Amino acid sequence: MPGLTVKDLEKLQVQHPDYRMELVSGEIIVMSPSGYESDEVAAEIIRLLGNWVRPRKLGRVTASNAGFILPNADKDVRAPDASFVRAERLRRTTGDYAQLVPDLMFEVKSKTDSLSKLRQKIQEFLALGTQVGVLVDPRTRTMEVYRPGVEKVVLRDGDVLTVPELLPGWELVVAEVWAPEFD
Repeated sequence: MPGLTVKDLEKLQVQHPDYRMELVSGEIIVMSPSGYESDEVAAEIIRLLGNWVRPRKLGRVTASNAGFILPNADKDVRAPDASFVRAERLRRTTGDYAQLVPDLMFEVKSKTDSLSKLRQKIQEFLALGTQVGVLVDPRTRTMEVYRPGVEKVVLRDGDVLTVPELLPGWELVVAEVWAPEFD
């Protein structure tokens, strides 16, 4: 069914509300549920980010079900695992897909995800205006941090992610996002 539009995606989403879908180059991509570990890591990132952003009224933090209509030729609808949009760019929330790219986005690799496809997705967002994209891999306990025109930085346990251009003072300790082990 190539050549599909946002309206087609919305109709399919109404017909199949239990499926997560993205619209990429006119094709519907059905997203399978992620593994438990990757979603637990994404939830922790969202919690830590939201706990910093909301009381300071810096913007909006969303999870993987928040769709963004991208400003590309295909009007793709994509949904990063975690996103931040500055308050001045989205003063009021919307019941529709946001028609912008997030300022900061995270993709958390699940067992079935392809690293190359996740990197490609981050690069597409950066090319469209996202300022920082982070690829999180729970298995290797690494974060690849991407910014336009700059070499990626790889963070590991013992490192701290900062995004001073968007969130001055915010720090995300890499080792604190991984799923805990209980004895």
